[in-house]
Amino acid sequence: MTTTATITRRQAWKLAARPKTLPAALSPVIVGTALAFADGGFAWLPALAAAVGALLLQILSNFANDYSDFFRGADTPDRLGPVRVTSAGLMTPAELRKGIIVVIGLVALVGLYLTWVGGWPILAIGVAAIVAALAYTGGPFPFGYYGLGEVFVMIFFGVAAVGGTYYVQTLALTPTVVVASLAVGALVTAILVVNNYRDIDTDRRAGKRTLAVRLGRRGAQIEYAGFVAAAYLLTLVLWLALATGPWVLATWLTAPLAVQLVHTLMTATDGPTLNRTLAGTARLGLLFSLLLAAGIVLGVSV
Repeated sequence: MTTTATITRRQAWKLAARPKTLPAALSPVIVGTALAFADGGFAWLPALAAAVGALLLQILSNFANDYSDFFRGADTPDRLGPVRVTSAGLMTPAELRKGIIVVIGLVALVGLYLTWVGGWPILAIGVAAIVAALAYTGGPFPFGYYGLGEVFVMIFFGVAAVGGTYYVQTLALTPTVVVASLAVGALVTAILVVNNYRDIDTDRRAGKRTLAVRLGRRGAQIEYAGFVAAAYLLTLVLWLALATGPWVLATWLTAPLAVQLVHTLMTATDGPTLNRTLAGTARLGLLFSLLLAAGIVLGVSV
């Protein structure tokens, strides 16, 4: 096991970026692009820019969370999650702050192009996403500390990410896009639920009133199962009510993994197991999104 004393500078930045969370940023872009393709509006350069922008926003959120939680005392030595670079002394707050500024600059560059393509709605979404990433655990009202994290994730990593990716390619939105975005967002939000469930004890002591802290362990378990189940039920809506074709039900091939993850969260309390459950939920979200995207494309080509 690697100790903090042997971690290099590059490894520290990688830890700060939290690579296991990055599939959550790509999942909505994959689905939004598939929807654009199905509607005859696929454009590879806006799709690529949307993917880069989504990854940068996820990294920005991770950097800002590490930075702000350090000052608020949420990342204590007894937390069960992976190493946080600021609290572990691997990086100074000033260094991480510079990283945050660099990532914001990169997001702005990508955002300028996407705004040129999609106009003021994309500008508004981009600015709101940056502010939300910084305000999740920072600023005068860190909404992650008040049980609003799930709302933030569903809006920005579900609805806005899928809808925005589709919009920059088609300059339109449809009910199908909205429902698909909710399905993807449900599984991305489930990642946050695992994170907050794992940290429930340390968050409570630090005064971080996440929804998991408010609901308690049993309530958080039910919340997680609800988000996972919602993703699959929404694929039925896509098929039965929005006529995307039965191929979207290919997502149900991932149901055994989903059941296994729900069972694990219902029974596990140790950090390593919950960390694997978090990574597994991110993997589930990516596999689900890939199959949903494939089903959407097959629905118009078969």
